[in-house]
Amino acid sequence: MSKQSFQTVAAPAECEIDKVKGSRFLGFVWPVTSEAQAMEHVDGLRKRYHDARHWCWAWRLGRGSESFRYQDDGEPSGTAGRPILQEIDGRELTDVLVVVVRYFGGTKLGTGGLARAYADAARETLSRAKIRIVRIDRPVRIHFGYEDTAAIQALMHRYAEQPIESSYQELTMLLFSLPTDRAEAFAESVTEATSGRARIEIGPEGPSPGQKRRRT
Repeated sequence: MSKQSFQTVAAPAECEIDKVKGSRFLGFVWPVTSEAQAMEHVDGLRKRYHDARHWCWAWRLGRGSESFRYQDDGEPSGTAGRPILQEIDGRELTDVLVVVVRYFGGTKLGTGGLARAYADAARETLSRAKIRIVRIDRPVRIHFGYEDTAAIQALMHRYAEQPIESSYQELTMLLFSLPTDRAEAFAESVTEATSGRARIEIGPEGPSPGQKRRRT
């Protein structure tokens, strides 16, 4: 993904893989935007599957993917949470939580077997999730008088952009959502086309109101 977009899951998904030497592995994935939200889902699964042995998880947050955590929940270190996180990272996802619930089947799997099982459960669950590509935009709000209407309409045609919000009072207000580099160029063009008469407000970066979806 470019710096102007990121990938996350569009909706929750779940999957149970085939038993591994009697142990059951149930996978769950959610889109999340905070650690608190992620832990609410984990706590919910602990209550829902209270008779399970382990509730292992990993999440990654933020467009720069700088924020992450994972938990082995009693399994040998590095055999559960990290393999789950690696499946998230392998798909270049963020703002996502994956939890794998294990019912112990009576036979130990060894560290290698555990890592494979948790990775398989995470992989299969993520494969069932719809992926959402979120474009990073900046809002550009312009206020202008009637005398500049034709010039603004010409710019909208030139940039092939339509406002996502508008109001018509003493001054017309149009709100656009544009990628950062395009937002700055558009604002400069508005200033030039209206000889500085239009008032322009450029807001901070954030997810675009329009989002593409694809199935992986």
